[in-house]
Amino acid sequence: MKKNVLWVAVALMTAVMTAGCSSSSSEEQLTPDEPLPTESDEPQPNEDNERHDISLTRAEQELVSSNNDFAFNLFRQVTSQKSEIVSPISITYALGMLNNGAAGQTQAEINKVLGFGEAGADGINAFCRKMLTEAPKLDKLTKVMIANTIYMNKGYELKTDFITKAKTYYNADPETRNFADGKTRDVINKWGNDHTEGMIPEVLTEDEFNPEAVSYLLNAIYFKGAWAEKFDKNNTKNEAFKGYGGETQVAMMHQEHEFNYAESDDCQVLRLPYGNNAYSMTILLPKEGKTISDILVTLTAQTWQRYQWMGSAVVNVKLPRFESKSDVDLTTIMPALGMPSAFDFRLAEFPNFCNVPTYIGMMKQVAKIKLNEEGTEAAAITVIGMEMTAMPSEPRRVNFHATRPFLYVISEQSTGAIFFIGQYLGD
Repeated sequence: MKKNVLWVAVALMTAVMTAGCSSSSSEEQLTPDEPLPTESDEPQPNEDNERHDISLTRAEQELVSSNNDFAFNLFRQVTSQKSEIVSPISITYALGMLNNGAAGQTQAEINKVLGFGEAGADGINAFCRKMLTEAPKLDKLTKVMIANTIYMNKGYELKTDFITKAKTYYNADPETRNFADGKTRDVINKWGNDHTEGMIPEVLTEDEFNPEAVSYLLNAIYFKGAWAEKFDKNNTKNEAFKGYGGETQVAMMHQEHEFNYAESDDCQVLRLPYGNNAYSMTILLPKEGKTISDILVTLTAQTWQRYQWMGSAVVNVKLPRFESKSDVDLTTIMPALGMPSAFDFRLAEFPNFCNVPTYIGMMKQVAKIKLNEEGTEAAAITVIGMEMTAMPSEPRRVNFHATRPFLYVISEQSTGAIFFIGQYLGD
C-alpha cells in the first residue's frame, strides 16, 4: 500500500549571550568608531546567583554519557571543509518525541543511536523531561527556554497514548490545521522565529513545505548567558586567522584570566564559563601541525568526561568573534549512524504515532551561531519529514590563541550534556 506523506519538523533553538560584548559576522571588519550593538533583554547581574546542578542517578549519568557519544558520532558525519554547527540535543528531542510512536526494530535502532539502548523510549522521555524542567533554573544569568509543539494536518489523528506522552514529557500540545490553507507554513515559521529570538526566521522554505503532509513536530531550545569573565570590547582588534582556505582578517577578542585548561598531544582545551559556571563553552584548539580531524578521531564521551576535570592556568586568550550558519541534510547521516529502518518505507514501524503507517522521508537541521564580546548566540532547527507506510598547585601561564581552525562545545556543566558542537574555520 502506498504511504502518504508525514512531515515532522522539530526545532531546537539555543542562544548564549554574555554581558559586555557585541555581534559581528566573521566577515565583518572592526571599525574603531562604530558603536557596538547592545541587547535590551540581556540577563542582568544578580548577586544571589548560587549554582544549581542537575541531580542524576548513576544510570542517568551513563545515559547522558552515551548520548554525548551520539553527539560526537554525529559531528564526525557532519563535519566538512567549512564552519559548521549542529545541536545533538535538538535531534534527541526530535527523535525522542517521535520515538513514542515507533515500535520493533525501528524503535530499537533509534534508542541505540541516541545512546539509550535498553533504557529505550522511557529513558529518552525522562532525560528530555528533566532537561526541560531543570535546565532553565540552573543560573540566573543564563536564560534557557525549551519548547515543543505538534501541528497535525486536517484528516489525520495522533494516537491517544502518543498525545499523552508528548504532553507529559515534552509539554507539546497538538494543534490541527488545514495545511492547504496557505497559512500553515507562516504559522510554523513564526513559531520557529519566536522561539529563536529571531535567529531562525524560516523553519521550512516554500519548496520544503508539503501541504499534503500529515504532521509537523517542532522542538525549540533558546540559551542566552553572560560570560563569567567578560571580554573588554576595547581590546578587540583585527588580526590574521589562518584558515584551511588561506589567511583572513577577523575581529579578535582578547583577555587574560585564570581558566580551566588542559592539553593533549593533539590540542589545547579551554573552558569559558557562563554566569555561575552552570554552562560553559569548551574550545579545543589543534596544536600546530594538527587538525580538527585529528581531535575528532579520539573524541568520545570518555575523553569528554576527562575534560570536565581540567586544572587551571592563567590563560592569555585570543578568540575571534564570528557568525556562521549550517543547513545539514540528516536523511543519509542518521541511517549511517545506525537507524536505517526508520527511513525505509518497507521496514519502518511507527504504529503508535497516528492513524496511518509512516516512515521518515526527510530530516534536516538548520543551525546558527554568533560568538562575540557579548558571548555566544546559537540556534538550531531539526526537521524530520515522514512518509507513510592532574595540574600544578600554582596556576601556570599559557597562551591560547585561536588564530587557526578550532572545535567548540556548549554544554551543561553538572551533567556534561552537550547542547551544541561546532567548528570554526575562518569562513
